[in-house]
Amino acid sequence: MEVYLIRHTTPLIAKGLIYGRMNVPLAASFEQEKDLVLQRIPADLDKVYSSPSFRCQVLAAEISAAYVQNEALYELNFGDWEGDTWDTIDRVECSTWMEDFVNLAPPNGETMLQMEHRVLSFLEEILLQPFRQVGIVTHGGVIRIILAHYRQIALKDSFSLKIGMGEVFRVIV
Repeated sequence: MEVYLIRHTTPLIAKGLIYGRMNVPLAASFEQEKDLVLQRIPADLDKVYSSPSFRCQVLAAEISAAYVQNEALYELNFGDWEGDTWDTIDRVECSTWMEDFVNLAPPNGETMLQMEHRVLSFLEEILLQPFRQVGIVTHGGVIRIILAHYRQIALKDSFSLKIGMGEVFRVIV
């Protein structure tokens, strides 16, 4: 099966905003970015899945009107930090979390291990389906987890994977 991991296009946000699960508007570059995504994926995907986030759904609808939302495809839950900026959250809490983001969660958020479990469980379900080509419109964190899994990169090292807005990765599983 070919799985096309598609990151949402550029959101219209203030620099440094922690917007994990927040619904945020899209930048004016959406049409151009969408056209580039459509050029990089097959026109006849068997199924398209999307994070419930607005920024993913808009792109998923352009790929297939029959896309399916799945909560497993949400970005990391940043809990109490959502809507704040990186320079305004408690420095000690942030430093502690950044030292072990795999096992520690932002206040009232989730750990990277918890996120990995939900993402890989979703992927296992998809692999049981008789699809040839699947599109998944989601977030950088979700894509990073899937790529790290298949490339055998430890979660703690997964931020070495650069995932741009509107970028497409093809994984054969």
